[in-house]
Amino acid sequence: MTDINPDQIGAGKPQPLEWRDGDMPYSTAFGDHFYCQTDGRLECGHVFLSGNGLPDRWSGRPTFLIGELGFGTGLNFSETWRQWKLYRQPGQHLHFMSFELYPMRRAEIDRALAHWPEIDAERQALAAIWPDIPKGIVSLDLDEQTRLSVVCGRALDGVSEAAPGFEAWYLDGFAPSRNSEMWSEELMRLVCEKTAHGGSFATYAAAGFVRRNLAAAGFSVERRKGFAGKREMLCGVKPQ
Repeated sequence: MTDINPDQIGAGKPQPLEWRDGDMPYSTAFGDHFYCQTDGRLECGHVFLSGNGLPDRWSGRPTFLIGELGFGTGLNFSETWRQWKLYRQPGQHLHFMSFELYPMRRAEIDRALAHWPEIDAERQALAAIWPDIPKGIVSLDLDEQTRLSVVCGRALDGVSEAAPGFEAWYLDGFAPSRNSEMWSEELMRLVCEKTAHGGSFATYAAAGFVRRNLAAAGFSVERRKGFAGKREMLCGVKPQ
């Protein structure tokens, strides 16, 4: 496995990107694409929304808190926000909190999300208020019922300082073989500690050490069919 030393490449600061394979953003720091090359938006629906039982689970809830490891291009947030707007009821509030080591610049987010016309409205709204220099905690009220918080820096630090009560987690760091720190037992334990009883997680990852770390952290872990020919993905629940 490849371990990246954040101190050597500027943790919390935007990193240079390459655009490959049909104008897809590629991280040179981690040697990986930011989303599935088949269709990242559909993968979000299959893995993160369906894997967490959404949108059904937020039905009737006055508030719902989603956590994410790896904000990246903002694709998962944008697709979640799109679906939230379709199914929410008056008075409900969604807080989406993501932990990102290397926040993208506004133009990079805008360019990456422009691939999907289905989320044009969300892309434009996000790009319009994304800060020129994202740092610290970027907290954005996208509409009266939706708040986005992006905690810039190491996930281990950000999650440890977050208040508990997360109802669902999107575990979406770069591939475990390229970014093992994002899938460590220590971080998975913190994620579980911050999760409400009955809360859930979902991830495209299916590596054995990821499954074992999630189980050791306290989650009940289930294998499911992956997206676009990927044999497996993982999801699970923190027992009541």
